[in-house]
Formats: sequence, structure tokens, C-alpha cells
Amino acid sequence: MSSTNTLPGAGAFRLLAPGLLFALLALLFGFGLGAVFGAAEDSLKQGLQERGRAVLADAYQGDLASMQRVTSKSWTYYKRAHLHANGLGTSALALILLLGVLPGRERLRQAAALASGLGALLYSLFWLLAGMRAPGLGGTGAAKESLQWLALPGSGLCLIGLLLTLVLFVMHWREA
Repeated sequence: MSSTNTLPGAGAFRLLAPGLLFALLALLFGFGLGAVFGAAEDSLKQGLQERGRAVLADAYQGDLASMQRVTSKSWTYYKRAHLHANGLGTSALALILLLGVLPGRERLRQAAALASGLGALLYSLFWLLAGMRAPGLGGTGAAKESLQWLALPGSGLCLIGLLLTLVLFVMHWREA
């Protein structure tokens, strides 16, 4: 069997490899979180409760019900991280595969792939970190605010990747 790559346009995927890597890492992150949830859900929830109890007097002014609402919402954020990683990772992968079959405009295709893959990973990480931080900060709003430096670039990169891919697709469609 020949070692030559016979896949049409396979060379294009080398150009898109960094974006593909980040998209696959986002998927690994999402699947990994799912596995951790299955193996250690109770321990994770207990960890959130412990972080909240550690600051119960200060961050929650002794209000146990408020702390429990925050730790419950934090668990929801963990699940959002899992869902976003799988959804955005899969979307990034699909966009990058489309970019791999579009002709020309290598730098734009490379930028779109990188933005899609990296954005998927960063935005998913944002949700996990927000869930981890919220119990110790006394609220999910404070946690999200403290991580805007990650959320905004992550979501922005996802949008840029999608828009660039859409523009490149329409340009190719109009030229065909």
C-alpha cells in the first residue's frame, strides 16, 4: 500500500491542524468532564459545598440557603462546561472540515479554523472555572465577572470562526 496521501485536499488539513487540535481538545475536555461526572459526581458536589462553607460567614453572611443556591448553580456551570465543550467542539470540527475542502485563501481559512477551535476550548473552560470559583466568591455573578478575560475572547473567537467560515463559503459559492 502506498504511503502517499490520496485524500482530496488533505494538504489543506495540515494548514488547519492547530484549529483541529484545539477543536479535538475541546471534545476531549467535554468527554473527560462527562467521565469525571460519572465517576465522581458526589465528590465534585461535596467539593463545591466545602468551598462555600469555608467562606459561609464572610461571603454569605452565614446564610446557608444562599450558599446552597450558589453551589447548586455552580454544579449547573460544570454541566454547562461539559455541554459547551461537546457542542462547540463538534461545531468547530465541522466548520474546520468545511474549511478543509474550500479552495484558496489559506490565511483566512487558517484563521477561521484557529478561532473556531480555540474559542470552543476557551469558552468551555470559562464555564468550568466559573463553577469552581463561585462558591468561594459568594455568587455566580462575581465568578463570571472575574473570568470575563476568558469568556469574552472565547465566545468572540467562536463567533469570528463561524463568520469567517460563512464568508469564505459564500465567496466560494459565488465564484463557482
